[in-house]
Amino acid sequence: MYPPIEPYDHGLLDTGDGNLVYWEVCGNPEGKPALVVHGGPGSGCKTGVRRLFDPERYRIVLFDQRNCGRSRPHASDPSVDLSTNTTHHLVADMERLREHLGIDKWLLYGGSWGSTLMLAYAEAHPARVSEMVIVAVTTTRRSEIDWLYRGVGRFFPEEWERFRQGVPEADRDGDTFALLAAYSRLLADPDPEVRAKAASDWVTWEDAVISMEPNGKPNAYSDRPADAVMALVRLCSHYFSNAAWLEEGVLLREAGRLAGIPGVLIHGRLDLGGPLETAWELAKAWPDARLVVVDDSGHTGSGTLSKELSAALDGFAGR
Repeated sequence: MYPPIEPYDHGLLDTGDGNLVYWEVCGNPEGKPALVVHGGPGSGCKTGVRRLFDPERYRIVLFDQRNCGRSRPHASDPSVDLSTNTTHHLVADMERLREHLGIDKWLLYGGSWGSTLMLAYAEAHPARVSEMVIVAVTTTRRSEIDWLYRGVGRFFPEEWERFRQGVPEADRDGDTFALLAAYSRLLADPDPEVRAKAASDWVTWEDAVISMEPNGKPNAYSDRPADAVMALVRLCSHYFSNAAWLEEGVLLREAGRLAGIPGVLIHGRLDLGGPLETAWELAKAWPDARLVVVDDSGHTGSGTLSKELSAALDGFAGR
């Protein structure tokens, strides 16, 4: 990790539909442009991620995706309409931000949900991407969502049953997407106690999925301020109940569009929530990607994974 740095520029990007997207720029104004694409959906961009990049060689751009972090309005407010928050809106925001900052091409870095959004952007705008470094690879296929919110329950049957019991009885026996949609409705309920319980039930499940990771951060989902938890869960349920508004398998199917873009895919072998299979399939479909499997890491990382990440970013810095 490089020493802590502060942004030299920041602002709110007006998307023209009532949303203001927070952005900031750190490092060297003449350096290689790099965009950090955070996970969640709805996690917001953490300031510590600035330290992953060599501040002498990178111009580091961070942004908070719609309705989370420092962007406004915030999804923790149940009255905030999420109908203009979809994958396609976020891709358009990224392109609008690139134009606003006068950047021709940028490296993309991110992981988990962020990898899905990076891939969607890069396949839509391949000429604007110089390289990609992806950690904890996902493409948000329906099969991946079904595994995370149902299939992996075979390892945590008691915890998954508790998660299932968190929705009204009428919504418990449908498919995974009906369950997630029920959570989405609970998180928009006018009663704050109903919303708080639904958010707690959701992050308790997410924490269970990562609980077996030997080198990760325990309680990574629930250990956040209440408004950040609410925004995270509301946006996760919104996106995943709608399969992120992506055609099934489209990001893998269109991976040939990434030809000529060097990529490093870094994935923990012990990632139960997002199994290695997706990263392996993407590496096969993307001709210029290199897959790095980290044996001691799960979804939330390890020291070994951090070293691989640093090596990838430092390797691209002078390109």
